[in-house]
Amino acid sequence: MERQIVHCDLDTFFVSVERLLDPKLIGKPVLIGGTSDRGVVSSCSYEARKFGVHSAMPMRLARQLCPEAKLVRGDYDQYSYYSNMVTEIISEQAPLVEKASIDEHYLDITWHGQMVRLLEMDTGTPPTDHQGNKPPYKFWIIS
Repeated sequence: MERQIVHCDLDTFFVSVERLLDPKLIGKPVLIGGTSDRGVVSSCSYEARKFGVHSAMPMRLARQLCPEAKLVRGDYDQYSYYSNMVTEIISEQAPLVEKASIDEHYLDITWHGQMVRLLEMDTGTPPTDHQGNKPPYKFWIIS
C-alpha cells in the first residue's frame, strides 16, 4: 500500500492566537514581530496582506505599507501552548504525526482513503488550499 502523507500548515497561526486572546483584533490588519524599525514581520493577517505585507518583511516597510495595522510584539509562550493543544488533538486522530514546527505537522493518513475532517478550529481565519480557495470548514485533510 502506498503511504499517504499530508502536510498541515496552520496559516496565520500567530495572528489567530492573538485574536483568540484579544477579539478586538478580529477583522483588523495585524502585524506580529519585532517592534523596532530593524524588526521583522513574523506573521500578518490577511487584512494586512491586502496592502502587500508578508512574513519576513522588514517591520518598517510593513508599517509604511499598512500604517493602520495593529502591531503586536508576540507571545511565543502562548503560541507554544496553543500549538501543543493542536498537536494533541491531531495526534488523537492520526496514527502517526510528525511536528515539523510550531505551526506545521506531517500526518500519515494511509489508514484512511477519503476526505476527513479531523477538527474544526475557529481561529478567525479560515485556511486556504494551494490555489487560495477557502473551504466551508476550518481544517481539512485530503488523501
